[in-house]
Amino acid sequence: MIKNITARLYSDTPKETLYHYTTFTGLLGIVEHGVLWASDIRYMNDSAEMKHTVDLICEEATQRLAKGCENRALLSQFIDWVSNRIANGHMLFGASFRSNGNLLSQWRGYSSLGKGVSLGFNPSHILDCARKQSFELGKCLYDPAQQQVLIGQVVDAVENLAEEPENHPDPPQRHPSESYYGRFEKVESDLLRIAALLKHPSFREEEEWRVVSPVLTDYVSSPVLFREGTSMLVPYLEFKLSASSREPIDLEHLFLGPTSNIHQSMNSLTMFLSKQGIKPKEGISYCQIPYRQR
Repeated sequence: MIKNITARLYSDTPKETLYHYTTFTGLLGIVEHGVLWASDIRYMNDSAEMKHTVDLICEEATQRLAKGCENRALLSQFIDWVSNRIANGHMLFGASFRSNGNLLSQWRGYSSLGKGVSLGFNPSHILDCARKQSFELGKCLYDPAQQQVLIGQVVDAVENLAEEPENHPDPPQRHPSESYYGRFEKVESDLLRIAALLKHPSFREEEEWRVVSPVLTDYVSSPVLFREGTSMLVPYLEFKLSASSREPIDLEHLFLGPTSNIHQSMNSLTMFLSKQGIKPKEGISYCQIPYRQR
């Protein structure tokens, strides 16, 4: 049942250009290597969304306990398990795109002032890249009412686990307070993929789409790389935008972010892309947002 919930959540197909905001440094790396960095969801700028999903699940389960549900032991254990496991268990990686390539909040959040661009990609191209790498593309869900319905379905699916036998012929001996943990592990991957798309309503204007990796259970043998973050090392995977690093990335459009040097910046940006064999189909546009030195 929970796999059906996940499949529905990832069933939307984008029709509009998908934009990725980045700095000039990010642009140079993306063009040179033909990849985006898909960061571990727990280390992304808005990683509090994982806690948002956990809070929604715990609230729903707590309400059911207060109403005297039949599966009290299961739901009590699920609250404890999900509160710790979602943030500390298996790894999931994602890269973000926006339906709107010219949002002031995104220029402030994802680029340095005077040094930002948003790269516009044809959605069919991103979908094709995702499928070739076993990633999925999903539209983030912000509406509280829709989130509540979905979380209710998730907890329904978890309650149904009480009726399922342990498949392992000799299940590990667990403390009575963790007797259902083995069952919860069956839905961990789907819970992570769901959590990757549920975002707090305050982020609604972002209109975010996200490419999401398969769930990784063993980072040692997986192609996980690390980059320097603001205050820690951030695990990431490479999401390939072209067949090889020698093939130019396929851009639909590009926005130049707020800058005090519009003409010079537009000129050098055009020269750089041309030298790399990249000509955005819809050209390069200035964002038209006044530059303010802070």
